[in-house]
Amino acid sequence: MTTLLEMKQHLKIFYSRYDIYLIPAIKFLLAFFVFLMINGQIGFMERVSSPAISLLLALLCSLLPANLMAVFGAILVCIHAYALSLETFAVTAGILFIMYAIYFRVAPKHGYVLVLTPVAFLLKVPYAMPLVLGLIGGPVCAVPLACGTLCYYLMYYIKNNEKMLASSEAEQISVKLMYLVENVLNNKNMLLTILVFAVTLVVVYMIRRMRIDYSWYIAICAGAVMNVVLYLIGGLVMGVSVSIGSVVLGTVGGVLIALAVEFFVLSVDYSRTEYTQFEDDEYYYYVKAVPKMSVAVADKKVKKINSRSRAGRKRH
Repeated sequence: MTTLLEMKQHLKIFYSRYDIYLIPAIKFLLAFFVFLMINGQIGFMERVSSPAISLLLALLCSLLPANLMAVFGAILVCIHAYALSLETFAVTAGILFIMYAIYFRVAPKHGYVLVLTPVAFLLKVPYAMPLVLGLIGGPVCAVPLACGTLCYYLMYYIKNNEKMLASSEAEQISVKLMYLVENVLNNKNMLLTILVFAVTLVVVYMIRRMRIDYSWYIAICAGAVMNVVLYLIGGLVMGVSVSIGSVVLGTVGGVLIALAVEFFVLSVDYSRTEYTQFEDDEYYYYVKAVPKMSVAVADKKVKKINSRSRAGRKRH
């Protein structure tokens, strides 16, 4: 544990010294990965799918707010949808426009959540998102989390129905718009995921705010159990086929990620909890103070001794 605390302290010192460079670098890497992911999933327009385009967009995003990263990603999705068919572009642009209008109205300060959610799905750790956001965010994060989930399922649907969406037969054009809207917005797997994530996030948030010892750990465990139980119940109620093994394994991975976040964000020592009270003219105050775990990082200085200079001094 001491080694981990020392590593945490070193990382905090390093970040505080070089945050002016680290923040743009992190934004660049995240944006580059997101654009590569979009091109890899639905890269129907070859000229836009070039890694050079992703690189230029990522460089631009490194200097701009995270919300613009999400906007550029949406534009890229629309361009690839247009390359597939005009109907796909119309439905995709309409869905993304409504989604972003809600997002910018309700939770415009959580652009990273919207961007990271499809990435988490691609990396097979989506269940970590509601657990982590419940710890470090709040209920409002359910909105960008739902928007990010919708973006992932939209790309997933387009990718797996490429042939049908690209067809230009006259009898299919008239029904393609309704087919797209029905299958994207009425996707039971997506609706179940959005509902489960929202409830799990709120449960984790409420428990971690309780004034009890180990509330963050209890919140993580409760959120993990809630996630699995809701998927089981929701699958039965909505008639959705749920892979229990995948949900359990994914939830375990989410728990591990949430514990890592808890260590770097909170990491308190409940054994040294202190209680104090004081008063003023109108109130009595009862305070519970829980110290954070920390270690002193030694400032090591290496002094170089030149053997030649020492020999010269001895001769004199």
